[in-house]
Amino acid sequence: MNMKRVFILGTMMITMSFAGSAWSKTTISPIPEPKWSIVDLNNSRENEGDELLAALNQASEEELKEKLYQGHSLRTIAESSGGNYAKAIAIQIKQLQAQLDERLASGSISSEQHALQSMEIAGLITASADKAYI
Repeated sequence: MNMKRVFILGTMMITMSFAGSAWSKTTISPIPEPKWSIVDLNNSRENEGDELLAALNQASEEELKEKLYQGHSLRTIAESSGGNYAKAIAIQIKQLQAQLDERLASGSISSEQHALQSMEIAGLITASADKAYI
C-alpha cells in the first residue's frame, strides 16, 4: 500500500471536514459548558476501536493495519475473516456523525453545513471501505 496515498487521502478528508469552519464566524465563550452527566462519556470512545475490530473479526489494531498496508479494503478484510462488513460501516458512520454533531454543538459549523455533510457520510464511508489503497 502506498503510504503517500493514505496520508494524502487523510489530509484531504480532514481539510474538507474543517474547510467550512474556517470561513464561519468564531465565537469565544468565557463560560465553560456544563457537563450534564456524572459519567465520563469520553471513556466510551476507547471502546469504539474495539467495536470496529470485533465487527471486522480482527484480533488487534496492528493486524488490521498490516492488512490495510498490504492493500486490502475493509470489505475484503471483513469477507476473508468472517467479519460483519455492514456492522463495520455502521460503526464508522456513527463515529463520523458524532464528530459532526460535536462540531455543530461547538458552533464550528452551521446547521446547513451539518445537514449537507450528514447526507454525504454514508456514501463517503462506503466508497472508502470498498477501495483498496495500493
